[in-house]
Amino acid sequence: MFDDLQTRFDLYCERTGPEFWSEPVNALTNLAFVMAGLWGLCATRRRGKDAFSELLCWWVVAIGVGSFLFHTFATRLTMWADILPIAGFTLAYTLFNLRRFMGLSWLSSLMAFVAFYVVAGVFTALVPDWLRDASNGSTGYLPPFLALFVFGLLVLRSGHPAGWYNLAAAGIFVVSVSFRALDPHVCEAMPLGTHFLWHTLNGLLLGVLLAAVARYGAAGDARLARPPIQSAG
Repeated sequence: MFDDLQTRFDLYCERTGPEFWSEPVNALTNLAFVMAGLWGLCATRRRGKDAFSELLCWWVVAIGVGSFLFHTFATRLTMWADILPIAGFTLAYTLFNLRRFMGLSWLSSLMAFVAFYVVAGVFTALVPDWLRDASNGSTGYLPPFLALFVFGLLVLRSGHPAGWYNLAAAGIFVVSVSFRALDPHVCEAMPLGTHFLWHTLNGLLLGVLLAAVARYGAAGDARLARPPIQSAG
């Protein structure tokens, strides 16, 4: 089992061998995540101590660290260091949308959370193999995209402006995932590949989401999702 975790990957144009520093640009562009997370942390702390908001910021930093490990060591073990922080942030931000921006109770949030990811999981499983292969496995990111788009619309429908941040992030995601999918198809013409643009744009994407957290995400701000009650007469 340990030997299996040490299996090495060569998945991106830039990688030139099994050595640690074989993807320098792909590795260094993970600073975009670290910078976004630290910026978000400073921005949220200016509003006061908030454990949920700060957790999201540190999670973004963890995404950068995990991805850096994968693009340097490039083993099955570090692949999980890359995948798990992304998945964790996606799930946590969904709950943040439901709780902080839409103002739902924990019970309602959890019910909506489970229902959404069951449906998103089914859609992802139904993606044909040819599309999965042609997109360099990028169809695995369908649930995060759907979460940004669907909950962006739902947050807006609830009357909260943070929905626009979700939708802006979804738009950035369409561009960034295109560069991820394109990477293996341009190696001959562009040995550097395009995966570094996936990192750079996703750093921007996460910065946009953390901007919504910093501006609207303090505990109690869900009242913004409620239109004011008009008095009779």
